[in-house]
Amino acid sequence: MHYELRPPLSDEDARKLRVNDTVTLNGALFGIRDATQIHMFDRGRKTRFDLRGQAVIHTAPNVRKVDKDPGNPAGYAPICVGTTTSDRMERFTRPLMREYGVRLVIGKGGLRADSSKAFQELGGAYLAIIGGTAALETTWIEAMEDVDLDDLNPESLWKFRVNGFGPLLVAMDSHGESLYSRVKEASAARRVEALRKLGVR
Repeated sequence: MHYELRPPLSDEDARKLRVNDTVTLNGALFGIRDATQIHMFDRGRKTRFDLRGQAVIHTAPNVRKVDKDPGNPAGYAPICVGTTTSDRMERFTRPLMREYGVRLVIGKGGLRADSSKAFQELGGAYLAIIGGTAALETTWIEAMEDVDLDDLNPESLWKFRVNGFGPLLVAMDSHGESLYSRVKEASAARRVEALRKLGVR
């Protein structure tokens, strides 16, 4: 199935997503990265943004400072907005969902077991994006609408306005399914079979 989604999303919206579905996002999308979350969860800083039902993307965008105008309401214009690897931000998935109500996490490379449990318990999903597509992703961003925690720039908390952001692949869902687990299991089985054919025990 393919879904056109406009956050904020409900629990029902998140739980209808299944591994191998695709999603295109419109409206709000929040950019977040390591330093952002270290300050939010380890150093007690709060954001003024309401993240309930929202989607976040693991990114630290390359931007340029511009005068604020209707096209650039945050005073920044995007140069290149690419997605970074998610694994090192594994420990933040649960607090993002539990404390702020985030529903969707977008990134590269997947997340681990605790994130999978958080998606199941709290109602969310991980959407994968192909690596090396930063130039294309940037074209899906209509404007940088707002920014918070901007002393951390470029790892500020960004609010993007997106149009046709995707399609993104549902790689982890709220039903305990994970494409990364499937690939790991399949590769392990192939390894065993290859070793068997070579006579290795």
